[in-house]
Amino acid sequence: MTSTTEQAVPLLDLVAQYRPLKAEIMEAIERVADSQGFVLGPEVRAFEEEIARYCGAGHAIGVSSGTDALLVAMMALGIGAGDEVITTPYTFFSTAGCVHRLGARVVFVDIDPETFNIDPAGIERAITDRTRAIMPVHLYGRCADMEPILDVARSRAIPVIEDAAQSLGAEASGVRAGAIGDVACFSFYPAKNLGAFGDSGMVTVREDERLAETIRILRNHGSRERYFHPLVGGNFRLDEIQAAVLRVKLRHLDAWSDARRANAEAYTRLFTEAGLAGDAVQLPAAPPDRHIWNQYVIRARRRDELVEHLRSNAIGCAIYYPLPLHLQECFAYLGYPEGAFPHSERAARETLAIPVYPELTATQRERVVEVIGKFYNG
Repeated sequence: MTSTTEQAVPLLDLVAQYRPLKAEIMEAIERVADSQGFVLGPEVRAFEEEIARYCGAGHAIGVSSGTDALLVAMMALGIGAGDEVITTPYTFFSTAGCVHRLGARVVFVDIDPETFNIDPAGIERAITDRTRAIMPVHLYGRCADMEPILDVARSRAIPVIEDAAQSLGAEASGVRAGAIGDVACFSFYPAKNLGAFGDSGMVTVREDERLAETIRILRNHGSRERYFHPLVGGNFRLDEIQAAVLRVKLRHLDAWSDARRANAEAYTRLFTEAGLAGDAVQLPAAPPDRHIWNQYVIRARRRDELVEHLRSNAIGCAIYYPLPLHLQECFAYLGYPEGAFPHSERAARETLAIPVYPELTATQRERVVEVIGKFYNG
């Protein structure tokens, strides 16, 4: 009999990703170690050029994390006290947290229940004379509906910041995330599709050279020349070792994205064949444009009970996100009551991410669906 351990399926398996790349990665790390140059050197510059080219953006600036990417992008746009930034309450904390840190006010707009991304129809109603940026999030690897967002933003001369932390390589109308809005922010946290060996991130700028240069200065304590500071910035620099590791991994990113897409398509087929789709489990909709499936997120009936069942059967899963941002204690001052954003609140109650990483095998996919089927069908 096969043991539960042998049938275990993790939510993510970074060891399986690392093994075939170990020699390349160690060679890259040794190259940096031999140079004894660790901050903002040739590896960072080369990685910035590669990311700009990959996204189709005019500029790319390596930073210390996805959170710092959001922070420095808004700093460069001059966002501060008294300003407002429109975004979604159904996302990771840093999206709104960085707005608050700058003294600006977060203005939330509910999500589209099918895509989990911000609903463009609500954005125009949320704009005031204090709105200084619109920040859609490309959640789970799917770009937000950008055309109507850009239309309203351009009609009001409001910058658009893409929170693309989960979506490197995703596309909207054939344009890559990172080159759609005015500026975009990426995370290379280890669990992302392109993951570093720790925290790191990137800001891309579609075409504004002055904005890109301001971000470069701000990431280095507001300094272009050492010890001379035209601006007050922060220590948002990308390490050479992280850049070297990421350069190795970037060469494999499209193949990994293709594998994630194949896994997502296989899940759709398996859930449908098992008679689970539509009632017990609502499957994520595939968009017309490129989705890179950072997460495969279902809506599940009796979600919390299902989580316990999956974990007891050694199946990895995660809830992104159990409490929308407008209901977080730290944002109570914004005055949004429960029920203010019903689609975000429903998503928080019903959604569940299951394994979709590139190295997932057919047997593992079948095991995940089998265990979910046993929960609903006995």
